[in-house]
Amino acid sequence: MAMEHTIKPKYGLPAQVKFCKRCVISNQRPNSVVEFKNKPSDNKPTIEFDENGVCSACQFADIKATKIDWQKREAELMALCDKYRKTDGQYDCIVPGSGGKDSAFTAHVLKFKYGMNPLTVTWAPHKYTDMGFQNFQEWIHSGLDNILLTPNGKLHRFLTRLAFENLCHPFQPFIIGQRLIGPRFAAMYDVPLIFYGENQAEYGNNISENDKPTMDPTFYTTEPNLDELFLGGIPASDLISQHGFRRSDLNPYLPVSGKKLKDIGAQVHYLGYYLRWDPQEMFYYASENTGFKSNTERTEGSYSKYSSIDDKIDPLHYYTTFIKFGIGRATYDAAQEIRNGKITREEGVALVKRYDAEFPKKFFPEILDYMGISEERFWQVINDARSPHLWSLDKSEWRLSHQVS
Repeated sequence: MAMEHTIKPKYGLPAQVKFCKRCVISNQRPNSVVEFKNKPSDNKPTIEFDENGVCSACQFADIKATKIDWQKREAELMALCDKYRKTDGQYDCIVPGSGGKDSAFTAHVLKFKYGMNPLTVTWAPHKYTDMGFQNFQEWIHSGLDNILLTPNGKLHRFLTRLAFENLCHPFQPFIIGQRLIGPRFAAMYDVPLIFYGENQAEYGNNISENDKPTMDPTFYTTEPNLDELFLGGIPASDLISQHGFRRSDLNPYLPVSGKKLKDIGAQVHYLGYYLRWDPQEMFYYASENTGFKSNTERTEGSYSKYSSIDDKIDPLHYYTTFIKFGIGRATYDAAQEIRNGKITREEGVALVKRYDAEFPKKFFPEILDYMGISEERFWQVINDARSPHLWSLDKSEWRLSHQVS
C-alpha cells in the first residue's frame, strides 16, 4: 500500500490555507513580534479565526467600533500626560518614528493637542527615498525636535544580507533597531514615557494583547545572551567570533539595560490604545498638520500611495512576505481598509489579485548593490523560501496555490 504524500509547510505555517470571510487576510499571517528572539525556523502565525471564519483582526475591529469607550480612553491619555508632563522645558516623552503618517500624527498630536514636549527619534532607513526624506524634513519643521540614528553602515548592510539569505527577511535589522530606539533614548535622556503608534497586535495577534496599553517590558529590557539572540538568522556571538565585529558594534540591535529603565520607571505606551487608530485618518491629519505628502504614483505591490514610503527596500520586504506566506502588500493594505470601512471586501479581493504579486523592480538594482548579492543569488534565495503548500512549479513558472476569492 502506497504511503500518502504529505506536504510539510515551512515556517510552522498551517497546512490548510484559510481566508477571512470579512477581510482578505489568511491564516498564514506571520507573527508580528518574532524578529530576533528565536531561531530562523520560528515564525509561527498568530492570527486566529472564529467559528464563522472571521479573523481576530476583524473581530477586534468590531470591538473598536462598538465596545470601547473612546472618550474614556482619551481621558486616560490626558491623565497619563498630566502625570509625566514637564514644566521646565525638558522632554517629557519619546516618540520613535520616521516622519511617516503614523509617527507624524503621534508626535504632532501629543505636542499640539495634549501639551507634551516630545523628543522624536528616528532609526534611519536602509536607503531613503526622495519622498521619504522630504517627509522626514517636513515632520521636523512642523515644530518637533529630532535625533536621527544611522547605524554602522558596514554592519547594517551585512545584517541585511544575512537576514535576506538566511530568513528571506531583509527588513529584520531595521525592525529590530526601530523597536529598540525608543527605550534606548529614554534611558539616555532619563525620559520614562515612550509612545509608539498602534499596537501591531490589532492586525491579527491574540485579541487580549490589545487590552494592554503598554508594551511587554521584557521585549526591550531582557539582558542579551549573544549565543541565543539571533541577528540576521545567526547567533549574535558569531558576528563577533566569525565576522570581525565588536560587541560595541551590536549595541543598537540589543535590548537596553533593564536596570537603567527600571530606575527611571520607563514605560512604552501605544497611542492606539487611547485614540482610535485609522491609518487613512492618520494620513489626512499628517497631510494637514505636518506637510506629509504621498507619492505621485502607487507603491509597487499595492494600490496605496502613502503607506511605508520612506525606504527603498520596503517594497522588497513586502515581496518576501508574499513569497513566504502568500501575503503581499496589497493584502495588508486592503485588509486594513476593509476593516475600517474604506473599501468593500469585493474591492479588496480585486486589488489583491491585481497587485499582490507585482515584483518591486524600481529600486531592485540599488538593493542588490546594497546587499552585495547577484541577481542569480537573489532568485535562488527567493525560490528556496517558497513553502511547498503555497507554491507549485508549472514548467518554469511558479504559481500560488491558494488565492483569496
